[in-house]
Amino acid sequence: MAISAPGVGSNLDVNSIVTQLMAIEQRPRLLLDAKEADYRARLSAYGQLRSALAALQTSVRGLTDPAKFLTRTATTGDASIASATATASASNATYDIAVSKLAQQQSLSTAGQASSTAAIGTGAETILTFQFGTISGGTLDAGKYTGATYTQNGTVATGTVKIDSTNNSLQGIRDAINAANIGVTASILNVGGTDPFRLVLQSTGGGAAGSMKITATGDSAIAGLLAHDPAGAQNLIQTVEGQDAALTINGLSVSSPTNTLSEAIQGVKLTLAKEGTTSVTVSQDSTGAQATVQGLVKAYNELVGQIRSLTGVDTENNTAGPLVGDSAARTVQRQLREALSGALPNNGQTVRVLSQVGVTFQKDGTLAFDSGKFSQAVASDAAAVGRLFGSGGAASDSLIRVVGSGSATVPGQYAVDISEIATRATLVGAAPASLTITAGVNDTLSLTVDGTTTQISLTAGTYTAAQLAAQVQSLANSSAALKSASAAVTVSEDAGVLTVTSKRYGSASTVAAGGSAAASLFGAAPTAIAGKDVAGTVGGLAALGSGQKLTGASGSAVAGLVLEVNGGATGGRGVVNFARGFAARLDALLDGALASKDGSIASRTNGINQTIKALDSQREVLDRRLAQIEQRYRKQFVALDRAMSSLTSTSNFLAQQLARLPGASNQS
Repeated sequence: MAISAPGVGSNLDVNSIVTQLMAIEQRPRLLLDAKEADYRARLSAYGQLRSALAALQTSVRGLTDPAKFLTRTATTGDASIASATATASASNATYDIAVSKLAQQQSLSTAGQASSTAAIGTGAETILTFQFGTISGGTLDAGKYTGATYTQNGTVATGTVKIDSTNNSLQGIRDAINAANIGVTASILNVGGTDPFRLVLQSTGGGAAGSMKITATGDSAIAGLLAHDPAGAQNLIQTVEGQDAALTINGLSVSSPTNTLSEAIQGVKLTLAKEGTTSVTVSQDSTGAQATVQGLVKAYNELVGQIRSLTGVDTENNTAGPLVGDSAARTVQRQLREALSGALPNNGQTVRVLSQVGVTFQKDGTLAFDSGKFSQAVASDAAAVGRLFGSGGAASDSLIRVVGSGSATVPGQYAVDISEIATRATLVGAAPASLTITAGVNDTLSLTVDGTTTQISLTAGTYTAAQLAAQVQSLANSSAALKSASAAVTVSEDAGVLTVTSKRYGSASTVAAGGSAAASLFGAAPTAIAGKDVAGTVGGLAALGSGQKLTGASGSAVAGLVLEVNGGATGGRGVVNFARGFAARLDALLDGALASKDGSIASRTNGINQTIKALDSQREVLDRRLAQIEQRYRKQFVALDRAMSSLTSTSNFLAQQLARLPGASNQS
């Protein structure tokens, strides 16, 4: 049993003796603890280094997209007349705007009703079909047209709404139209009087070409309320005429079905607010890119400071950083500096060194940023500055765009040769279309577009070829089947012959027709021509065509390089210059340093963790040995204490016995 108090009779302090002896024995363990503390400090230091590198990579990745530098801003002289925003495709210029008319959407009103909740008609199922188009000619009196012509707008989908006994009130019809989301907003107005409630229908777009034609098939009461043909019987009253916006841009006349014009000025979205004159100025906006470059400089300088703190020696306080003498951090810093130094390859790139955009190294190894020089460089050639930092390319042919690249794409200049231009599938009629559609005879058309089939029903009647083309296009593009497949068509006519064209490019683009209306619309043997993929080579190397996109083959220098060829001629089409900028280089370098498995930081931290694990194993062995030593010491000193106690007892006994001997007191 361990002794927990000084020796009985011997006055031997076993605990104190063992504690002092064990303090000497534990010196090897204290050395292990000191080593572990040092390794853990280094581990923490690498964690700080990793955080600084990750912060730098975040800043770097904000610059890898060259489009970051193509931002433009648009300002108007009088924002009360018009406002504008610009995209990268806009050109720096000033435009004079004169607005003479704002766009407005047609609005129709029903006759007054005594109640908004009472049932209208018998509740028999009724289909309301909404078409959108242009009203021309004739006269307008008291909200109704006489002698007008109505031409359907083929670019706007036809919409249908079902009315039955569950929604055949004014409120029910309103809710059904709004829920159908067909480009019409329905509301109810209470204008007072005997029959105060009126259902108001407003087209949500289209301007002059968004005027409504409503066909009602089913309950006669619903038809009597809502059927409306601007060129025929009209049961609704037009309260607002559909009208296009009219304006001039630099003296050129422009019209728009809405007050938001997205294509009048390339890359500029123009929103009209009222009539009047103003100007729109498009200019380069470098503020966002400048802030991102400043963020990169700041993150790099913070990393340099962090590395100095971790690897340096403070001679004044005689202290050293936890990574002093460790080459990994210094190596990372050296690699980063080398990646930011030098120049990009001279393959058509006009901006090749960072100093051209105001980023320079200082004597202490940190970066400096000259915002004025950066703004000048962006104003001069923003695309070139974008390529200085990110991965990107530029084509000498204006109809070719570089839209993608891969990690294996090798920087360089590559000649482009096109052997096939991408086309869209067409179905061309063999004879002029029959202009009369008869219900149950030739009113059903089956269209297969890009492999997806839809069934459409034409409205019986007599048409012009243009009207038929518009109706087929509208019905096809509004079908759920084509919408879900992202397929669409345009339908045109030439001398009465209809042509259906898929909006998709490439070999996957096909058009076919069937059904009872096919022969009437396209003749007995229409010509179907499948689309073709673009074909060619890049730098004399194989490339794969898909639609209008030409992609460099894997395993080649142009692997992953994607070009979009928007028409033009076959043959040589100039060159494409591709470069990896400084941000792209840094990002790849930081990926290697921060890789979770084999990165330079991970390799160091994994080694340290293994060393700490080994120290833990040594400590466990040492702790077991120390426990055995302490147990042996305690046994030895307990035995000594007992022996000394026994000797003391014997000594006391002998002294007592001797004191009792005759003459012992006299002798004393």
